Amino acid sequence: MKLSTKGRYGIKAMVDIALEYGRGRLSVNQLAERQGVSVPYLEQLIASLKKAGLVESARGASGGYTLARPPESISVGEVLRALEGTTAILDCVGIDGTGCTNACTCSARPLWLKLQQRIDDVLNTTTIKDMADDYAVQLERMNK
Repeated sequence: MKLSTKGRYGIKAMVDIALEYGRGRLSVNQLAERQGVSVPYLEQLIASLKKAGLVESARGASGGYTLARPPESISVGEVLRALEGTTAILDCVGIDGTGCTNACTCSARPLWLKLQQRIDDVLNTTTIKDMADDYAVQLERMNK
């Protein structure tokens, strides 16, 4: 699995939004500035996250984005699937396994399946809160 910029920036945006969870909303301009990415590009990412039910938005002076659920209930896997579509490392280990005509006779497929399972385990058990907590510690170390 190779993550695109959508996945990387989307995860980072979710972490930034999680850091503000319960305290207010972040505007798209604030997020874009923190990420060093253009507002139109970030709006595309946020639209996918909103469609997946992971973020909510509000208009107006105090508008912006917040998480639709508590950060401890949103897995990194959910975010990546909303942005990337799949986390499969190869077509033959995807949801339907039909991306390879040799799937049933491939001697390497059991290894790819094990590897995919481990990746999915990490993505599905790591929450946005976990990432936000780790990032907060990282920021504290940088500011000392």
